[in-house]
Amino acid sequence: MSELIRVENLHKIYRMGDVEVPALCGVNLTVERGEFVAVMGSSGSGKSTFMNILGCLDRPTSGKYWLEGEEVGSLSADEWAHIRNKRIGFVFQGFNLLSRTTALENVELPMMYNGYASKDRHARAVEVLSLVGLAERHDHTPNRLSGGQQQRVAIARALVNKPSLILADEPTGNLDTVTSNDIMALFQRLNSDQGITVIIVTHEADIAEHAKRQIVFRDGQVVADHPHQQVIARMEP
Repeated sequence: MSELIRVENLHKIYRMGDVEVPALCGVNLTVERGEFVAVMGSSGSGKSTFMNILGCLDRPTSGKYWLEGEEVGSLSADEWAHIRNKRIGFVFQGFNLLSRTTALENVELPMMYNGYASKDRHARAVEVLSLVGLAERHDHTPNRLSGGQQQRVAIARALVNKPSLILADEPTGNLDTVTSNDIMALFQRLNSDQGITVIIVTHEADIAEHAKRQIVFRDGQVVADHPHQQVIARMEP
């Protein structure tokens, strides 16, 4: 495997009036291409701030962030938009689907910004919907899909531009246990069969067990970084 992500001495400080609130305090880590990583921690631990920086949604106060060998933490807003569109796929707790458009049209949407011809958009959207198990549902609008199916559409949308990285923020937070396990099994297959790098943020240990590596945050710092069998035993209640 080759290095996909590297952060060095990453700090993030939020200012609330005259008060400085540290969210990240000198984080150093790497993620190799093809890894499946769970980022864990309680509320306020820094895990969501870390994910926002990886996704080029927020800037570090100091420190460096490299994606595929390019230092991206200080790039312009336009350059960030290009990275988010081309190199990162996002999956959120809320599915964020357009309610009046079909699954196929929702998946096609990111490709419209890249100038794909309609025929090419359609073919690629059908391909990724089949990949996530929705080949027979591409003409359904979100209100005709279950929560798990809607999340599969969101995952297909994240995959459609062939990104280097999938970032998933609490992707099972709105789903029941059985459906959550199905979605995590899908991430496992995408990682193992397609070689896609997946990083999920979660506070649930049973969800994190699906990943090959867990990174635990507390008070803005990495306090554990091991294969999941070791990490789960070390986490505090």
